[in-house]
Amino acid sequence: MTHRRDVSGFTLLEVLTAVVVVGVLAAIAIPSWRTQLLRARRGDATAALIDVQKAQDKFFGRQARYADAAQLTTPAPGGLGLAATSARGFYRIDLVTSTDGLAFTATASVVAAAGQAEDTRCVALSIDHYGQRRAVDSDGNDRTPDCWK
Repeated sequence: MTHRRDVSGFTLLEVLTAVVVVGVLAAIAIPSWRTQLLRARRGDATAALIDVQKAQDKFFGRQARYADAAQLTTPAPGGLGLAATSARGFYRIDLVTSTDGLAFTATASVVAAAGQAEDTRCVALSIDHYGQRRAVDSDGNDRTPDCWK
């Protein structure tokens, strides 16, 4: 007469197989998730630059010239009344205006300590008085189509 034992639980082989499967999935998913996170944060830069462009257009309508860097954070009507960083703090906003005040370029540069430093693909995004958008990677190569999506 044979006795059958009712055993519940998992074998060591089953547990190790599950751990390997989870490890492979994590190795695939985590880098992809990180890339998407960096890409999503670029929206912080593009929104800030569009805000600068809109504020500059309003300023130009009142003053017949564009505001300079010193007027970026000065409240309206004497300035643009904007922050020197993007809304979520991932980018620093710099403003360069021509000496005659008829042209400007606003640039959003990655703030290293804010968690966006790994984004070497789009380290600086910019917009000018014509509305032309540009972006460069850490080597200075043009990445405009990739970064301004």
